[in-house]
Amino acid sequence: MKSCDIDDIGFARVDLQRRSRQGTAEVVYGEGKTAAQIAAILASLRDHAQLPALVTRIDAEKAAEVAKPLGADFTYFPEARLGRLGGNRPCDGIGTIAVATGGTSDIPVAEEAALVAEALGNRVMRLYDVGVAGLHRLLACLDELRAARVVIAVAGMEGALPSVIGGLVDSPVIAVPTSVGYGSSFGGVTALLSMLNSCAAGVSVVNIDNGFGAGFLASRINHMGEAK
Repeated sequence: MKSCDIDDIGFARVDLQRRSRQGTAEVVYGEGKTAAQIAAILASLRDHAQLPALVTRIDAEKAAEVAKPLGADFTYFPEARLGRLGGNRPCDGIGTIAVATGGTSDIPVAEEAALVAEALGNRVMRLYDVGVAGLHRLLACLDELRAARVVIAVAGMEGALPSVIGGLVDSPVIAVPTSVGYGSSFGGVTALLSMLNSCAAGVSVVNIDNGFGAGFLASRINHMGEAK
């Protein structure tokens, strides 16, 4: 790899080739990094025209410190614990990505997925609190779900939502287990195992609370092939 493909800033080697390889700039994982480190990495991405640049898993206090040297171009989304430097990419995804949650408690993870997808140039439709405990709520959204090119299904508890959606739509379903639930949910492990054992075909699964991974994968799918 050429030295110009990396910006070595001492504590990090910023990957400047990520966009040409994967279609988007390197995404910064915020937990475990200081505000100064995050700001420096984002500044490097900005200085090398790698925008929008995203940082995940960052709390409000740290985000406020990151924003100081970056100015008004840095936006923080507290519910998703997501920061974005620069604006969203132009909307060039082929179809719409639907983001559905089992309950209101799953919204923070769903918002991470939705905001990542929007930053990467996709139209996103939010369908929140449509879990299987009140199946009529989901069925009321069936037309919207079937019109989507990709569905992200976010749920905790027993994690049944992706299986139900997977049996109703012909588009790929990305299942996101959340750590929402009582003791025997084991911090999302129960939902994860349920989703991995989905009876519905066409359901893939990302890690517990990994809204970023779901939004990124949905964007990849939505930029491939032709419209429905």
